[in-house]
Amino acid sequence: MRLHSLEHEPFEGLANIEVWAKNRGHSITRTLLFNKEELPDIDDFDWLVIMGGSMNIYEEEKYPWLAPEKDFIAEAIAGKKIVLGVCLGSQLAADVLGGRVSKNKYKEIGWHPVKLTEEARSSPVFHSFPEKFIVFQWHGDTFRIPPGAIRTAESEGCANQAFEYGRVIGLQFHIEYSIESINSMLRNCKDDIVDGKYIQKPEEIVSQRSNVAKTQALLNLLLDNIEREFA
Repeated sequence: MRLHSLEHEPFEGLANIEVWAKNRGHSITRTLLFNKEELPDIDDFDWLVIMGGSMNIYEEEKYPWLAPEKDFIAEAIAGKKIVLGVCLGSQLAADVLGGRVSKNKYKEIGWHPVKLTEEARSSPVFHSFPEKFIVFQWHGDTFRIPPGAIRTAESEGCANQAFEYGRVIGLQFHIEYSIESINSMLRNCKDDIVDGKYIQKPEEIVSQRSNVAKTQALLNLLLDNIEREFA
Protein backbone atom coordinates (compact mmCIF):
# COMPACT_ATOMS: atom_id res chain seq x y z
CA MET A 1 0.00 0.00 0.00
CA ARG A 2 0.96 3.62 -0.52
CA LEU A 3 0.89 5.77 2.62
CA HIS A 4 1.04 9.54 2.41
CA SER A 5 1.53 11.74 5.47
CA LEU A 6 0.62 15.38 6.01
CA GLU A 7 3.15 16.86 8.44
CA HIS A 8 2.75 20.21 10.20
CA GLU A 9 5.99 20.48 12.20
CA PRO A 10 9.57 19.33 11.56
CA PHE A 11 9.45 17.49 14.91
CA GLU A 12 6.11 15.68 14.39
CA GLY A 13 6.71 12.99 11.80
CA LEU A 14 5.35 9.48 11.35
CA ALA A 15 7.62 8.05 14.05
CA ASN A 16 6.59 4.42 14.70
CA ILE A 17 3.97 4.52 11.94
CA GLU A 18 6.91 4.65 9.56
CA VAL A 19 8.51 1.66 11.31
CA TRP A 20 5.28 -0.31 10.90
CA ALA A 21 4.86 0.66 7.24
CA LYS A 22 8.41 -0.29 6.30
CA ASN A 23 8.11 -3.61 8.13
CA ARG A 24 4.96 -4.36 6.12
CA GLY A 25 6.55 -3.38 2.81
CA HIS A 26 4.42 -0.29 2.23
CA SER A 27 5.71 2.83 0.48
CA ILE A 28 5.73 6.24 2.16
CA THR A 29 5.48 9.74 0.74
CA ARG A 30 4.91 12.97 2.65
CA THR A 31 3.90 16.58 2.31
CA LEU A 32 5.74 18.95 4.65
CA LEU A 33 3.13 21.66 4.98
CA PHE A 34 5.42 23.80 7.14
CA ASN A 35 7.73 24.00 4.10
CA LYS A 36 4.78 25.03 1.87
CA GLU A 37 5.07 21.85 -0.17
CA GLU A 38 2.38 21.03 -2.72
CA LEU A 39 -0.28 18.46 -1.92
CA PRO A 40 -0.21 15.29 -4.06
CA ASP A 41 -2.77 14.08 -6.54
CA ILE A 42 -5.54 12.16 -4.81
CA ASP A 43 -4.75 9.07 -6.91
CA ASP A 44 -1.15 8.95 -5.71
CA PHE A 45 -1.86 7.23 -2.38
CA ASP A 46 -4.15 4.68 -0.70
CA TRP A 47 -3.85 5.75 2.93
CA LEU A 48 -3.65 9.31 4.23
CA VAL A 49 -2.04 9.88 7.64
CA ILE A 50 -2.54 13.35 9.14
CA MET A 51 -0.04 14.12 11.87
CA GLY A 52 -0.02 16.43 14.89
CA GLY A 53 1.13 20.00 15.32
CA SER A 54 1.24 22.88 17.76
CA MET A 55 -1.16 25.03 15.77
CA ASN A 56 -4.97 24.99 16.06
CA ILE A 57 -7.20 24.03 13.14
CA TYR A 58 -8.84 27.47 13.13
CA GLU A 59 -5.59 29.45 12.77
CA GLU A 60 -5.91 29.77 8.99
CA GLU A 61 -4.66 33.38 8.88
CA LYS A 62 -1.43 32.38 10.60
CA TYR A 63 -1.14 29.05 8.74
CA PRO A 64 -2.76 29.63 5.32
CA TRP A 65 -2.09 26.05 4.20
CA LEU A 66 -4.75 24.83 6.66
CA ALA A 67 -7.62 25.78 4.32
CA PRO A 68 -6.39 23.77 1.29
CA GLU A 69 -5.38 20.96 3.63
CA LYS A 70 -8.97 20.67 4.90
CA ASP A 71 -10.26 20.60 1.32
CA PHE A 72 -7.71 17.88 0.51
CA ILE A 73 -8.77 15.79 3.51
CA ALA A 74 -12.40 16.12 2.44
CA GLU A 75 -11.45 14.97 -1.06
CA ALA A 76 -9.57 11.96 0.35
CA ILE A 77 -12.57 10.96 2.46
CA ALA A 78 -14.93 11.36 -0.50
CA GLY A 79 -12.50 9.26 -2.54
CA LYS A 80 -12.81 6.39 -0.02
CA LYS A 81 -9.18 6.57 1.02
CA ILE A 82 -8.15 5.20 4.39
CA VAL A 83 -7.64 8.23 6.63
CA LEU A 84 -5.89 8.21 10.00
CA GLY A 85 -5.69 11.48 11.93
CA VAL A 86 -3.51 11.86 15.02
CA CYS A 87 -3.97 14.70 17.54
CA LEU A 88 -4.21 17.82 15.33
CA GLY A 89 -4.86 15.40 12.46
CA SER A 90 -7.87 13.93 14.27
CA GLN A 91 -9.22 17.42 14.86
CA LEU A 92 -8.82 18.31 11.18
CA ALA A 93 -10.62 15.12 10.13
CA ALA A 94 -13.39 15.71 12.67
CA ASP A 95 -13.83 19.30 11.51
CA VAL A 96 -14.09 18.24 7.86
CA LEU A 97 -16.78 15.71 8.88
CA GLY A 98 -18.79 18.28 10.84
CA GLY A 99 -17.42 17.75 14.36
CA ARG A 100 -16.62 21.16 15.83
CA VAL A 101 -13.19 21.67 17.39
CA SER A 102 -12.77 23.84 20.49
CA LYS A 103 -10.69 24.23 23.64
CA ASN A 104 -10.93 21.30 26.01
CA LYS A 105 -11.65 22.01 29.67
CA TYR A 106 -8.21 20.64 30.51
CA LYS A 107 -4.90 20.40 28.73
CA GLU A 108 -3.52 16.86 28.73
CA ILE A 109 0.24 16.46 28.60
CA GLY A 110 2.07 13.28 29.54
CA TRP A 111 1.12 9.67 30.15
CA HIS A 112 -2.56 9.18 30.93
CA PRO A 113 -5.04 6.27 30.89
CA VAL A 114 -7.66 6.00 28.16
CA LYS A 115 -10.52 3.52 28.07
CA LEU A 116 -12.66 2.12 25.30
CA THR A 117 -16.33 3.01 25.00
CA GLU A 118 -19.06 0.42 24.67
CA GLU A 119 -19.37 1.32 20.96
CA ALA A 120 -15.73 0.38 20.42
CA ARG A 121 -16.49 -3.26 21.23
CA SER A 122 -18.28 -3.63 17.88
CA SER A 123 -15.55 -1.79 15.96
CA PRO A 124 -13.34 -3.94 13.70
CA VAL A 125 -10.52 -1.49 14.39
CA PHE A 126 -10.73 -1.09 18.17
CA HIS A 127 -12.45 -4.27 19.40
CA SER A 128 -9.17 -6.09 20.13
CA PHE A 129 -7.75 -3.25 22.24
CA PRO A 130 -7.60 -3.67 26.01
CA GLU A 131 -10.43 -2.01 27.92
CA LYS A 132 -7.98 0.47 29.46
CA PHE A 133 -4.50 1.48 28.31
CA ILE A 134 -1.87 4.18 28.83
CA VAL A 135 -1.15 6.63 26.00
CA PHE A 136 0.88 9.79 25.52
CA GLN A 137 -1.04 13.07 25.35
CA TRP A 138 -0.12 16.58 24.29
CA HIS A 139 -3.17 18.68 23.45
CA GLY A 140 -5.37 21.54 24.57
CA ASP A 141 -8.19 21.32 22.02
CA THR A 142 -10.81 18.64 21.54
CA PHE A 143 -13.24 17.59 18.82
CA ARG A 144 -16.93 16.80 18.91
CA ILE A 145 -17.79 13.41 17.48
CA PRO A 146 -18.80 14.01 13.84
CA PRO A 147 -22.37 13.17 12.82
CA GLY A 148 -22.58 9.48 11.90
CA ALA A 149 -19.28 8.60 13.61
CA ILE A 150 -18.88 6.43 16.69
CA ARG A 151 -16.94 7.50 19.78
CA THR A 152 -14.43 4.76 20.56
CA ALA A 153 -12.29 6.05 23.45
CA GLU A 154 -12.45 8.48 26.37
CA SER A 155 -10.38 9.69 29.30
CA GLU A 156 -11.03 11.39 32.60
CA GLY A 157 -9.73 14.70 31.26
CA CYS A 158 -11.19 14.55 27.74
CA ALA A 159 -14.42 12.78 26.79
CA ASN A 160 -13.64 12.36 23.09
CA GLN A 161 -10.36 10.54 22.61
CA ALA A 162 -11.05 8.61 19.40
CA PHE A 163 -13.68 8.20 16.71
CA GLU A 164 -14.39 6.01 13.73
CA TYR A 165 -16.31 7.08 10.63
CA GLY A 166 -16.23 4.45 7.93
CA ARG A 167 -12.62 4.35 6.73
CA VAL A 168 -11.69 7.42 8.82
CA ILE A 169 -10.05 6.95 12.22
CA GLY A 170 -9.27 9.84 14.57
CA LEU A 171 -6.97 9.54 17.60
CA GLN A 172 -6.61 12.47 19.98
CA PHE A 173 -3.76 10.65 21.72
CA HIS A 174 -0.34 9.52 20.54
CA ILE A 175 0.58 5.87 20.25
CA GLU A 176 2.92 6.52 17.33
CA TYR A 177 5.52 8.40 19.37
CA SER A 178 9.02 7.03 19.78
CA ILE A 179 11.31 8.05 22.63
CA GLU A 180 12.88 10.59 20.27
CA SER A 181 9.41 11.99 19.51
CA ILE A 182 8.84 12.62 23.20
CA ASN A 183 12.28 14.18 23.60
CA SER A 184 11.52 16.44 20.62
CA MET A 185 8.24 17.57 22.15
CA LEU A 186 9.98 18.36 25.43
CA ARG A 187 12.54 20.44 23.53
CA ASN A 188 10.18 22.25 21.16
CA CYS A 189 6.98 22.65 23.17
CA LYS A 190 8.26 22.95 26.73
CA ASP A 191 6.36 26.23 27.26
CA ASP A 192 3.11 24.21 27.18
CA ILE A 193 4.06 22.57 30.46
CA VAL A 194 2.40 24.64 33.16
CA ASP A 195 0.57 23.67 36.32
CA GLY A 196 -2.54 21.67 35.47
CA LYS A 197 -4.55 18.69 36.66
CA TYR A 198 -3.53 16.55 33.67
CA ILE A 199 -0.15 18.12 32.89
CA GLN A 200 2.91 16.15 33.96
CA LYS A 201 6.32 17.65 34.62
CA PRO A 202 9.16 16.76 32.22
CA GLU A 203 10.85 14.49 34.75
CA GLU A 204 7.61 12.57 35.26
CA ILE A 205 7.19 12.16 31.51
CA VAL A 206 10.79 10.99 31.05
CA SER A 207 10.53 8.52 33.93
CA GLN A 208 7.70 6.69 32.11
CA ARG A 209 9.28 6.39 28.67
CA SER A 210 9.25 2.61 29.04
CA ASN A 211 5.56 2.93 28.06
CA VAL A 212 6.70 3.51 24.47
CA ALA A 213 7.12 -0.23 23.88
CA LYS A 214 3.51 -0.78 25.00
CA THR A 215 2.10 2.04 22.87
CA GLN A 216 4.06 0.78 19.86
CA ALA A 217 2.40 -2.62 20.30
CA LEU A 218 -1.00 -0.89 20.40
CA LEU A 219 -0.11 1.08 17.29
CA ASN A 220 0.85 -2.08 15.42
CA LEU A 221 -2.45 -3.67 16.47
CA LEU A 222 -4.42 -0.64 15.30
CA LEU A 223 -2.67 -0.38 11.94
CA ASP A 224 -2.92 -4.12 11.31
CA ASN A 225 -6.65 -3.97 12.07
CA ILE A 226 -7.14 -0.99 9.74
CA GLU A 227 -5.21 -2.69 6.96
CA ARG A 228 -7.09 -5.96 7.40
CA GLU A 229 -10.48 -4.23 7.40
CA PHE A 230 -10.07 -1.58 4.70
CA ALA A 231 -7.13 -2.35 2.42
